[in-house]
Amino acid sequence: MRKRAVLAGIAVVALSFGGGATTAAGWWDKPKPPKPGTVVPALPAGQSNPMIASGVGIGANTPVYKTSGIGPTALNTGAPAGSEASYVDTVVFPGGTLPAGVTITEAQGINVLRRIGENLQAAGLSYADVYTMRVFLQNPSGAATADFAGWNRAYRQYFANTDLTTGQYVPVPLGTAPPAKPFVVNKVRPSRFALEIENLPVNGWLVEVEVDAAYPTKR
Repeated sequence: MRKRAVLAGIAVVALSFGGGATTAAGWWDKPKPPKPGTVVPALPAGQSNPMIASGVGIGANTPVYKTSGIGPTALNTGAPAGSEASYVDTVVFPGGTLPAGVTITEAQGINVLRRIGENLQAAGLSYADVYTMRVFLQNPSGAATADFAGWNRAYRQYFANTDLTTGQYVPVPLGTAPPAKPFVVNKVRPSRFALEIENLPVNGWLVEVEVDAAYPTKR
């Protein structure tokens, strides 16, 4: 009788475990974690050119690199020091003159992303290795809100600018100019947030960005 009672107890435990918090499909149908040394983005379904990933999975033992928060460099010496215009990248915009429709946030965003590229290159990485991005935006002088549209145009010049179906680049507008080939063709879509904040740490900055990148296992 004692042996039979023990077996009955084991059966109850097994049934209780089987009725635990699993989905109807079963735990074996759940997505598996990325393989060690890999990064796998979760992309929105049904979109050929999504702007960002909905999330990203990082496999075990993946070597990663994190930048500090990076703002634009004061390259426009023709503008007053510490002004928003002083952070226009004169390599992209000679003389600090912005083409039609290019906003100051868009111009600073391009400046910042060029600096991000330099930072990554110094670490042996590139834009293609970025998997997460954090963006902080300040309102331009006289504006009630941050210029998210301008920032997103700058972002598309360096990230998320290929069609996932065809593999071809998707033209990107610079200000109000007709869309053209992006500055850097890059299929990568990192997970990302962009926040409007009251003040950035440097006078004249409207954009600050930090990224995480993964060292690729193979080139």
